[in-house]
Amino acid sequence: MRVSVARPRAALRLALALLLVPAAGAAQQDVEGTRVTFGAFVDAYYAYDFGRPPDGDRVYTTQPARSEEFNVNLAFVEARLAGDRVRGRVALQAGTSVQRNYAGEPTRGTVSGPEVAQFIQEAVAGVRIREGLWVDGGIYFSHIGQEGWISRDNPTYTRSFTADFTPYYQAGVKLSWQATPTLSAQLNVINGWQNISENNTSKAVGLRVEWQVAQGLLLGYDNFIGNERPDSLASATRVFNEVFARFTPRDGTDLWATANLGVEDGDTWYSVTLIGRQRLGRAVSISARLERYADPDQVIVVTGSAGGFEAWGASVGVDVGIAGRALWRTELRGMTTGEPLLPDGDAPPRDEGGVAVSSLSITF
Repeated sequence: MRVSVARPRAALRLALALLLVPAAGAAQQDVEGTRVTFGAFVDAYYAYDFGRPPDGDRVYTTQPARSEEFNVNLAFVEARLAGDRVRGRVALQAGTSVQRNYAGEPTRGTVSGPEVAQFIQEAVAGVRIREGLWVDGGIYFSHIGQEGWISRDNPTYTRSFTADFTPYYQAGVKLSWQATPTLSAQLNVINGWQNISENNTSKAVGLRVEWQVAQGLLLGYDNFIGNERPDSLASATRVFNEVFARFTPRDGTDLWATANLGVEDGDTWYSVTLIGRQRLGRAVSISARLERYADPDQVIVVTGSAGGFEAWGASVGVDVGIAGRALWRTELRGMTTGEPLLPDGDAPPRDEGGVAVSSLSITF
């Protein structure tokens, strides 16, 4: 991963845009059966990377992206439209996770690239075709995986390798079908693997299916099929498959399992993630994660090491909810790799690492 720093003019445009959004989080307006609501979210943190990266940039992760400083992981403002026949969401964002995650956004022509794209969390509009069937288009959250982009919605604060090395966002159109109360499906036609702007003239497709097998047990499947190479290179179809499960055997207990396998031009990569969370009371919960990620051919994670990126990771965390809107999260995460990796900057290669992070977030 490489880090992109937004240009001052882009940052100024974002600041002006934020001023134009109504500040009252509960502001609502009803127009002809539709409802508009406004909201905001701020996630501030302090992280300490035991490897002491010389420039403060933590590698091979999006969150937390900086070490030994107070910073904002993610802040956004949003407007939502909800109605019987129409829906939509517009959200503008900033933060160190945004800079890190959108650094690879393609620049093709003169009106594309991360300088503007990183500030758009979602800009999506949808219409209902018939009962249970919607079509949405624009920039929207990825259909891949269980862990999402917004920290408050995940069982752990830091992201698993599985989440960080699959798309968080995409641009295109999706068809969503609620086939039965327990079965849903989604078909996506998108620009590519975490692309807003295109890097070639090809398009990709992706499917997601969720099945509520029984109370407390959800099973799911998602995939991605598309060419991710620029037009200057010979095309190669990327085929990615993922299965996941969420088990809630009783109130206050959450168990997540995710496994995936990708293939491109004969090269393969895979990952497995297990996450558990247990609520200890109305406001306190603990979490733990065990994970494995292997990309020896460096299709997704380019390290510069001969053996690519192969790592084991684990984390433990404690969450404390405050007044229903604030969340204080503290987590300790460690990882080990098969051989020394080549980090950014002048730091020496190392085959293990860890981070301690504390975060305070609030939802408006």
